[in-house]
Amino acid sequence: MAVVLMEKNISDKAQSWLHRFAILTAVATFLLLGAGGLVTSHEAGMSVPDWPNSYGYNMFLFPPSKWIGGIFYEHTHRLWATVVGLLTTVLAVWLWLKDSRSWMKWLGFAAFLGVIAQGVLGGLRVTLSMDSLGVFHGVIAQSFFALVCAIALFTSRFWFKLTAKPSMATVPRGLRSHVLYVTILIFLQLALGATMRHQHAGLSISDFPLAHGQIWPDTSAAAIARYNAERMDVLNANPITAFQVILQMVHRLGAVLIFLGVAAAAGLAVKRLGKKDLLTKVAFFWLGLIVVQIALGIETIWSNKAADIATAHVLVGAVSLVTGSLWCIIAFARKAPVTETDSRAMFSPQPSLAGAK
Repeated sequence: MAVVLMEKNISDKAQSWLHRFAILTAVATFLLLGAGGLVTSHEAGMSVPDWPNSYGYNMFLFPPSKWIGGIFYEHTHRLWATVVGLLTTVLAVWLWLKDSRSWMKWLGFAAFLGVIAQGVLGGLRVTLSMDSLGVFHGVIAQSFFALVCAIALFTSRFWFKLTAKPSMATVPRGLRSHVLYVTILIFLQLALGATMRHQHAGLSISDFPLAHGQIWPDTSAAAIARYNAERMDVLNANPITAFQVILQMVHRLGAVLIFLGVAAAAGLAVKRLGKKDLLTKVAFFWLGLIVVQIALGIETIWSNKAADIATAHVLVGAVSLVTGSLWCIIAFARKAPVTETDSRAMFSPQPSLAGAK
């Protein structure tokens, strides 16, 4: 009996350290999103024109005295990306060797492939000088952050208790589906935002709540020519197209739909799960994030796209996506009794760590 208890202790401790490392990787990824956001907000994406070197130097030997202006943002982003790549590699290996759940091994491997893809896309964005690759780079970054946060959840004691002996009420299918659709909408909204940022169209409409003085802006050729003349006189900004104006209007409408969707999710959670349920509390936290996100979007316009505000807008969007994603994961784990065969197969209660044998 004493031996069994000792082995369980070792297993719990090993799992606890794995969970902490997963959280560390998620935090590092969040900071990397911020660093990447600052690169785009400061339009410093091509400040270092070569890759993987930096102005001919080995990236790790590039003299700090040369980290000035946009070079600082781009170079520190590269260095921090290397740190995240190393952490993700360690996490993937750790999961593969110590977590007995086969789906977790492959989840760690997916994270490893994701961080490699991010590095390659970032490098190609520089060497090929293609803004379109920057869009994919930004979208995959958001997806990667959500994946690492999910791994942190799956390695937590909360997850093992939830899947072993669920004591919380099941989540109705309608509510689960609603939150899933809203989360997908947030992902599409983030992709749209990344497209605008990398097309430098974030201020194709420079006023709010109106749009070029109207509820729906005129996008005729004459109107676009007038907007561009005003932009050159007032903002000294790049010219815009009718497509970019429409893109931003769709982004604004998307924000309204997301707010309504998350507000409905919070209301439904209170009705179906009760005020004290964990998912209800998360839903109201999610709603708060969306309100902050909308406020930051408005301030981005009013501040003429101030770098810190625009970057905060990106970061809160990332947290909003992760919140919806984790809400869905927990809700689907609570969809049916744990006695079902499929539920047992997918979410085993507690991995037996190789190091505990």
